[in-house]
Amino acid sequence: MGYYDQDYENYDAKRQKGNRGGWFLAGLVGAILGGLLVFFALPALSNFVPYEMNLGEEATDQQGQTVEDTGPVKNVSVDVNSAITDIVDEVSDAVVGVVNLQEAGFWSETGEAGTGSGVIYKKEGKDAFVVTNHHVIEGASQVEISLSDGTRVPAEILGSDVLTDLAVLRVDANKITKVAQFGDSDAVKPGEPVIAIGNPLGLQFSGSVTQGIISGTERAIPIDENGDGQVDWNAEVLQTDAAINPGNSGGALINLDGKVIGINSMKIAQAAVEGIGLSIPANHAIPIIEDLEKYSEVRRPYMGIGMRSLNEVSSYHKEQTLKLPQDINEGVIVMSVVPVSPAAQAGLQEFDVITQFAGENIKDIIDLRKILYNQEVGDTIELTFYRNGEKMSGKMKLGEEDMLGG
Repeated sequence: MGYYDQDYENYDAKRQKGNRGGWFLAGLVGAILGGLLVFFALPALSNFVPYEMNLGEEATDQQGQTVEDTGPVKNVSVDVNSAITDIVDEVSDAVVGVVNLQEAGFWSETGEAGTGSGVIYKKEGKDAFVVTNHHVIEGASQVEISLSDGTRVPAEILGSDVLTDLAVLRVDANKITKVAQFGDSDAVKPGEPVIAIGNPLGLQFSGSVTQGIISGTERAIPIDENGDGQVDWNAEVLQTDAAINPGNSGGALINLDGKVIGINSMKIAQAAVEGIGLSIPANHAIPIIEDLEKYSEVRRPYMGIGMRSLNEVSSYHKEQTLKLPQDINEGVIVMSVVPVSPAAQAGLQEFDVITQFAGENIKDIIDLRKILYNQEVGDTIELTFYRNGEKMSGKMKLGEEDMLGG
């Protein structure tokens, strides 16, 4: 048994010595092949290195001290131009400051009563035309516009409209270089990016640019223009979160095509409210602007009545004074009739209750005015009304509006 073990150990030692020789030979061949591969492949691989690299050398500072290599360095050139900056460059010169000058004091001296913004929308011959808000130029004895370079130019008020809060000015076109173009406000969608340009807080911030989105379309804002506590009109506006501040009124709301889709009009200013600016849609503003430019007023159809909404009176007066059927809860009460007016010629009387006008049901005064102002001066319309509880009908040829009357 011991002899067998000794022979086995001698055999195993010879086998391990033979293996070590084989491993050494294989390693040597591998090293040679690897070296040849690197030698021939390295030039080709160098074409794929994306950056210039410091291979095999230590980085040192100016004092010769070794510093840590933080990796490849690449010079980057950033182009800050964008669609927004291009639009602003194109449109900003067409947005101007509007200065309201009023006489004050014993000597009737003229001073600034306020400033706002305006948009140059047309240049024709020697004249250029600016749209702004009615409240920007209200009460002015003189008006000036301030151009983007600070130059002031006298302006003439062609006309203004209280209901839509729009006004048109005419100036000498000599120094006018840019004119803004109107876009289609009916195509605007919530979430669409917009840019507001104007003069917030005065001319020292002229040409200020803010960016936001359309937050909502066809917003209805109640307007009481004659201060009687009754809503005279619902202004349909665009809502945006682009910053609009005092002085922005009359400025431009612009889409990413560089077109004016709204005339900035107001901001809901309450402590708990953030980012609600309102703008008059371009498609609503254009016909008003055209009338103001041509006639110095807005030509609206006119009936010639004093009105009150039926939903504002008590049930007692509905039954006892107006003698209405119980199912009639909406309409407009005729409170007075102007002599020789379209309403008088149509036979309307005090305490008649109009329930249908031009084929549409009437809910209240706002409803009636909205339908009325969609008609044309001279149109003949049909109406339905109740008199002493009796349902009646008639026809009326519309005249031209007498301000806030019906």
